[in-house]
Amino acid sequence: MSLRYACVPIIGFWRENMSYFLGLDIGTTSTIGILIGLPNRVLAIVSRPVTLSSHHPGWAEEDPNQWWANVCALVPELLSRAGLQASHISGIGVTGMLPAVVLLDKAGNLLRPSIQQSDGRCSAEIAEFASDIDEREFIRVAGNGINQQLVGCKLRWIERHEPEIFNRIATVFGSYDYINYCLTGEKAVEQNWALEAGFVDIATHTLSDRLIKLAHVRREVVPPKIASHAIIGRVTAEASTATGLPEGVPVVGGVADLIASAFAAGLSQPGDVLLKFGGSADILIATAKIAPDPRMFLDYHLIPGLYVPNGCMASGGSALNWFTAKVATGEQAAADSAGLTIHQYLDQLAADTPAGADGVHVIPYFLGEKTPIHDPCARGSILGLSFNHGIPHIWRALLEGFGYAFRHHIEVLNDIGHPTTRYMASDGGSNSKVWMQIVSDILQMPVQCLKGHPGSCLGAAWLAAIGTGATTDWHGVTNIVTQGEVVSPNISNSVLYNSGYQRFRKTYRKLTEIRKDGH
Repeated sequence: MSLRYACVPIIGFWRENMSYFLGLDIGTTSTIGILIGLPNRVLAIVSRPVTLSSHHPGWAEEDPNQWWANVCALVPELLSRAGLQASHISGIGVTGMLPAVVLLDKAGNLLRPSIQQSDGRCSAEIAEFASDIDEREFIRVAGNGINQQLVGCKLRWIERHEPEIFNRIATVFGSYDYINYCLTGEKAVEQNWALEAGFVDIATHTLSDRLIKLAHVRREVVPPKIASHAIIGRVTAEASTATGLPEGVPVVGGVADLIASAFAAGLSQPGDVLLKFGGSADILIATAKIAPDPRMFLDYHLIPGLYVPNGCMASGGSALNWFTAKVATGEQAAADSAGLTIHQYLDQLAADTPAGADGVHVIPYFLGEKTPIHDPCARGSILGLSFNHGIPHIWRALLEGFGYAFRHHIEVLNDIGHPTTRYMASDGGSNSKVWMQIVSDILQMPVQCLKGHPGSCLGAAWLAAIGTGATTDWHGVTNIVTQGEVVSPNISNSVLYNSGYQRFRKTYRKLTEIRKDGH
């Protein structure tokens, strides 16, 4: 990752007059570390790969020992690249994917690999769970719907298929909770892991005995819930030896990766919306009110008093990568000749293709769909093809399809009662000017693109600065992220895209009818 704001050693004046913080991101595909210096410097970023295992269809597991080994390897390299001594670090924040399931026995040893949030093995347990409590009541109490991300459903699966492990469970918590335990010896669950796990009563913001009981585990196996910026403990002598960090450095409660990323991007005022164009396409909005709805997920914001309803599509950039690898391979030579990536080359072709792709439209549900329709049986479709169409039309229709999917989410958010006022775009896909213009045109709203966003690790590092009292400025983190271009909507395309959106929604409904008739 190239960051123009200086991943370089800091010497002299800066070293003596800055406070330094370590952020760790326990991601699905990599463990990432960042060192920042207040108020606005990134000193170093380092990553290590993570192995995702899938021994059976729908399974997704990882080895938490690998996460910890990565952390132990990252810290010395970060310090070396930054030109700092370990004693300069004033605090540590950890973020990660959620809600992963990590299990310990009474001695604090791992019982099995983690079960990832994307794991889909527990469909039978989801149905059982839903039969034990009315879903409307569950949503009212827990804030989220009954779905495969609930930790209770995964624990029920372990109870059924791995009873010898289930009976030895002494602790259940998440990915970054586990790293906090390795660093400090303290066990706690961060507030967003607890919320998405299905264990929090949103009326009281406390762990609910009733909700935990639905997971078929003893109440005491779920550690105390802690706020993201609260200090959970300090680096132990054992962790100091393993990592090179000084004993006694404070560690804060941690944060969900999507929330850390949105926070660092500047999602800080009610109505702010972040559109994330990664392997999957995500949307997050800041709001001051809780309005549970099964169509969307609900998380706490890092800023006290705010919340983050959010949606996650099953695909995004992954669908574009599929198209380039399986359909548009014949364009690679032309892209190479032009000195462009295949994505950039196809963008050029799409830019010369009329809005609406001359009647071609794509339903981008290639992996089923999560929010807001929660339909794992949905499938991707390319419609309206004729002999006058080619690769440029389908590529543009793909980009437009995800624009329509974002608009669907925004329509749902508005329906729930969350007005949207300001739009930001981040992650790799936001570098596509063509895609950003299409999305702006479909939403008929300006979109602020972000450049050089290091990711969730930055939010974690800034959280450590907040938790240790080094700063009280929740908004200061945005000084590290560069503001890019503001893409303004082309008003002349509004009528066409309004019609295209209605067709998008209607097409999915009709395809669903056809699919069900086929059964």
